[in-house]
Amino acid sequence: MLPWLKAALAVLSLLQLISSRPLMTTSPKIKLSEITHCIQQLNSGVQVPCNDTRVAQVAFTDRKLSEQELLCQAAAALTSITQCRKDYEPLIINLQSLHGDTSCSLSDENEIYLRNFLPELGNFTQGVYRRLATLATP
Repeated sequence: MLPWLKAALAVLSLLQLISSRPLMTTSPKIKLSEITHCIQQLNSGVQVPCNDTRVAQVAFTDRKLSEQELLCQAAAALTSITQCRKDYEPLIINLQSLHGDTSCSLSDENEIYLRNFLPELGNFTQGVYRRLATLATP
């Protein structure tokens, strides 16, 4: 009976070890790809949900700001959407996970229609994806 008890204890220890490990996180490239895919799906419909909604404009071409700052600003801009929130939730979640704990401020003095914001966000995330791909290639 002692070997059985040892085996049970070993199995319990392994289960505890496995359950205490954090889940594998998705790579940034996959998240960027998901963002691009989601934007394409939203734009492929007859009408982008809430496309007449105005959101804060993000200066994706501003070289002074880091990618994390721009991703944070994009998430903040999309978070301000109240109607059609469920349609943009996957974008917001992926953007928030990419910028990590970066805190950002977003001015709402310049606003843009969502139908114009989404293509800009898509172009930016594709650029970040390509940059990550070239960095990974030796």
